[in-house]
Amino acid sequence: MASSLLCSITIRSLLVLLLHLSSLSNYLAAKHNQHGYHRHRSHNHSPTSNQRLHQAYIALQAWRRVIYSDPNNFTTNWVGPDVCSYKGIYCATAIDDPKIRVVAGIDLNFADIAGFLPNELGLLSDLALIHLNSNRLCGIIPQTLTNLSLLYELDVSNNRFVGPFPSVVLSLPMLTYLDLRYNEFEGPLPPQLFQKKIDAIFINNNRFTSAVPAFLGGTSASVVVIANNNFKGCLPPSIANLADTLEELLLINTSLTGCLPPEVGYLYKLRVLDVSHNKIVGPIPYSLSGLAHLEQLNLAHNLMTGIVPQGVCILPNLANFTFSYNFFCEEEGICMNLTSKGIKYDDRRNCLPEKPLQRSQKECNDTLEHPVDCFQECCVASEGGGAFGRATPFAPALVPAATPLLSPSLAPSFP
Repeated sequence: MASSLLCSITIRSLLVLLLHLSSLSNYLAAKHNQHGYHRHRSHNHSPTSNQRLHQAYIALQAWRRVIYSDPNNFTTNWVGPDVCSYKGIYCATAIDDPKIRVVAGIDLNFADIAGFLPNELGLLSDLALIHLNSNRLCGIIPQTLTNLSLLYELDVSNNRFVGPFPSVVLSLPMLTYLDLRYNEFEGPLPPQLFQKKIDAIFINNNRFTSAVPAFLGGTSASVVVIANNNFKGCLPPSIANLADTLEELLLINTSLTGCLPPEVGYLYKLRVLDVSHNKIVGPIPYSLSGLAHLEQLNLAHNLMTGIVPQGVCILPNLANFTFSYNFFCEEEGICMNLTSKGIKYDDRRNCLPEKPLQRSQKECNDTLEHPVDCFQECCVASEGGGAFGRATPFAPALVPAATPLLSPSLAPSFP
């Protein structure tokens, strides 16, 4: 599901971008048949007479000088002023002047090059796409990228970039797709990230710390993946502000504590929810029974207790429900026989009577004798990263107008 949605996001964003550049056919030809495309380019504007291509030449030559390893000879032909013939460089008609061509895209995915990004890349002011997935690029993301006002997609995943969250991305007005996965970024996430109109946010497998920002709102993200970081703290109730767009939320192994807020049940478009491998306590919010589009739900490897509610087990699109390695003590109704509904499930290592492969009685008693009342405790954004305390509370969620109403029998009660 995640891969198919990611594919649809990329295709949709590319099409919108190419239409925005008013050169869909030319750009696709450049992407799939670079040499043939360049044979048919206009001869009225040579690279030497086009100031923007000259600036691109300066930028790309500066970059070539700091590429220290290129085992696949990806940049071997980066010679001479005709930058549109460089491998991985794609040109298109300028959006403000149809008579000239500009460098509109860089695609060096899986090139395995080593080096860093020079400040001169800020000269590529017509760039709409930067795809640098799976290389050995290191250092920091240069602040000069703030000049890339047309940048639509930025993918620097699976590299060796370091430093704090690259704040330059917050200044890019057109950015719609952000992929920082599998790097060494560290420190807190800026709250402004979740206030930008970005369709996909991938920041998993870094070294981000602190807490998930207390206020989440303003973003139009359909996919948010912040797994395998060290955020601590609680998932804020303001997650409900993403209800109109969010379809996939993956918070795997982020050291989350506290209860799962009932506001997660407002995310009525959600198809994938994975909060596994955290320290979440308390029961499954019954508000999840309203997630009619939910296909995959993973709560495994937490400290959750209480009942597995039937309202979740009868969700019409649920195909995979994993709640193993918790302390659930009862499965309600059909939850006891999910196989009959064709749902793949894993209920191991809980406290479920008469089910195989459960925890010992002592393990269960030690936890169940100290139940957590999520409505009495206040989850806060404490400076120490704890789940509960007397610090500044999370900002309240803005309930989306489009949130479907649950029937009185299914509606969660709120304090």
